Amino acid sequence: MSTKPPLFISLFFTIGVCERNAHTVHTQRNNMEGSSKKSSKGQKERGSLYHIIHKVPCGDSPYVKAKHTQLVEKDPEAAIVLFWKAINEGDRVESALKDMAVVMKQLDRTEEAIEAIKSFRGRCPKQAQESLDNVLIDLYKCGKIEEQIDLLKRKLRLIYQGEAFNGKPTKTARSRGKKFQVSIKQETSRLLGNLGWAYMQKSNFMMAEVVYQKAQMIDPDANKACNLVFCLIKQARYDEAFPIIQDVLQGRLPGSDECKPRKRAQELIMELKSRWHPSQPLMESSSDDHIVPGLDDDFVKGLDQLMNEWGPLRPKRLPIFEEISPFRNDQLAF
Repeated sequence: MSTKPPLFISLFFTIGVCERNAHTVHTQRNNMEGSSKKSSKGQKERGSLYHIIHKVPCGDSPYVKAKHTQLVEKDPEAAIVLFWKAINEGDRVESALKDMAVVMKQLDRTEEAIEAIKSFRGRCPKQAQESLDNVLIDLYKCGKIEEQIDLLKRKLRLIYQGEAFNGKPTKTARSRGKKFQVSIKQETSRLLGNLGWAYMQKSNFMMAEVVYQKAQMIDPDANKACNLVFCLIKQARYDEAFPIIQDVLQGRLPGSDECKPRKRAQELIMELKSRWHPSQPLMESSSDDHIVPGLDDDFVKGLDQLMNEWGPLRPKRLPIFEEISPFRNDQLAF
């Protein structure tokens, strides 16, 4: 005959089983929640990694969609449409305008890019105007030499008058996703280098040479030195060109160890040696050297006028310009 356990024992056993089951369910639920959180976290990390790899911002705004179309889908025409949408909707207008200009330039639609920046830069804040100018300078290199020269002179005027960088000695710039500081000296030399390049495109080697000389006095480098030598060779001033190109070949200038300027320096020294021999008489510069065919007389007059206008403003000059003595005053007065 079987005997049943007392009632309190059965209840105790039942309660114990229920507690264990509840604990098991709770543990499973926690594990599921933890797994869900980990999965969500993993998805976020993968999403962040995706944006980092493709260098696209997060979100679903028109600008973000435009960047995704440009960089991931690699559809520049569709990207331009979305950049226009971002500009019209006021979504990161400065970035959309600059990025759209870059894409348009890649598609040989430079004229459209220039007009877009000119038309819509008014929607961008004051602090964005300088970077938009830099985009225009790059766009003007595609055949808009006169416009490039005018813009460069205007930017150099702002520096001379102490109005660039909002009156600060440095500014933060960005290149290939990295931020770095740019000094007034570096910016002045860069703009002068661009101005010299523009005059070279016009075959105005006299003015290009003078501009490059000033640029090298401020912040010398091998690339500008090579351009300066090229201008001197074009003027048959070989004796002046030789020591400058030697500085590049012997590594005395910043950037001399880089492949491109070093290769160009080697080409220039070969050209120089083929044209000039030390036994030749040295060319003498005269006060009328600047009167040569193709010289931009209007620019020379403009520089003279600019110098006269700057005369009363000398106390406001930045220190960088005090370091530069008048160079070949008969040719250039900055």
